[in-house]
Amino acid sequence: MRPDLADHFPPRTGRTHEVNGPSSLSFSLALAQARGGTTLWAREDWAPEQLNPVGISAYLDPAKLLIAQGKDQLEVLAVSEEALRSGAVTLVVMELSKPLDLTAGRRLQLAAEAGKSTGLCLIQDGMGSNAAETRWHCAPVFSESGDSTHQSWDLKKNKSGTLSKWEVRWDAETRRLRLVPDPAQRQGLARAQH
Repeated sequence: MRPDLADHFPPRTGRTHEVNGPSSLSFSLALAQARGGTTLWAREDWAPEQLNPVGISAYLDPAKLLIAQGKDQLEVLAVSEEALRSGAVTLVVMELSKPLDLTAGRRLQLAAEAGKSTGLCLIQDGMGSNAAETRWHCAPVFSESGDSTHQSWDLKKNKSGTLSKWEVRWDAETRRLRLVPDPAQRQGLARAQH
């Protein structure tokens, strides 16, 4: 039997987690909504992509998002550590361009624990830190329905529990995550409706 997503998402407060994959932005925004409060998004200023307030409004109120830009990853980590330690924000999302060493990862864990905040590192494949509490891989699921919110969330690392994989959809109207039934359950539901 597959573990319940509600036991794993949102990930534990007071810890720093990692996410990668093409749907990592959606995961991050869903987590920001689930945490409530204010989110700090820290990134390097050279990165060409920008968060669009109109685009994120399907997930959360853009007024609850602060963006910090640093000249390099060291500055992004310094700002993130201070924000986590302060407890002034509920979530700190960090866009990382290089792997974290164990010392930097551990510092983020201690800061999140002290501030009772949640840290989330957006990483590239293969950049995972041993210090991360959990690591998620998120990707879109392409289906005949054309639902662009259908995603696969794979919990690849979990220091305090089991690993699993779920298919989810984001409901923009309610700003909530919806679990998609397993394929066998979906076929059973389709037969029952005919």
